[in-house]
Order: sequence, then structure tokens, then C-alpha cells
Amino acid sequence: MISIREQDYGLDVALYNEFTLGDFKLFEEALLKRSTEHGKPAVLLDLSGMKDFTLDMAVEEVRFMRAHDKDFGRFAIVADDSWIRLAAHLSGLLTHVSAQYFATVEEAQAWLLKPVAA
Repeated sequence: MISIREQDYGLDVALYNEFTLGDFKLFEEALLKRSTEHGKPAVLLDLSGMKDFTLDMAVEEVRFMRAHDKDFGRFAIVADDSWIRLAAHLSGLLTHVSAQYFATVEEAQAWLLKPVAA
């Protein structure tokens, strides 16, 4: 299950239980819409409630992010499970997306609200 909320910096996305291809398609649509409206959106990706993901979702995520990696700003990732954090990190390496990892949503939001150094 996925929850997507628009913020001044971009999107807050929270995942619960299993992250499926259908969830990722909703994320794609929201991210593309936000990038069309507001330039390069930043994303807070809260994986702390995610327990698993489907293989078809993972393949689509790599494909999508490789095709659009220059269309988005910073990614702040909240993950407390070491395997989920490792999977997110490996995905970032495959897609060249810059991500910062945080223990809490509040820390991630604070980082995204700070101006980007030139």
C-alpha cells in the first residue's frame, strides 16, 4: 500500500506492507505530474512500514528511475530494516539517484527543507 502527499519541496511517499507494481505506477504518475508542475521535486520516501516488495516492482523502479534520473531532486529515505535499506541503496547505485538515509521522517523532512548548497 502507498500513501502520497504533495509538499512544498515535492512529495512525501509512505509505503506499508508489500510494495507492488500497482503502487509504483501510482508513484510514477505522481512524480511525473509534480515534476511537470514544479521542476525537480524532492522526495521523502518512508520505507519504515514496508515489509516486502515484488520483483516486477523492482524491475520497473530501475527502468523508470534510469529513464528519469535527471528529472528529480533529492531523495530522503527513511528505513529501519537493514535489508530494505540495502535494497534501496543498491537501487540507487543502479539508477544514479542521489539519496540520503535517515532514521526518522522528521530528520528527513528537515533535510529536504534546507536549501541546496550551490
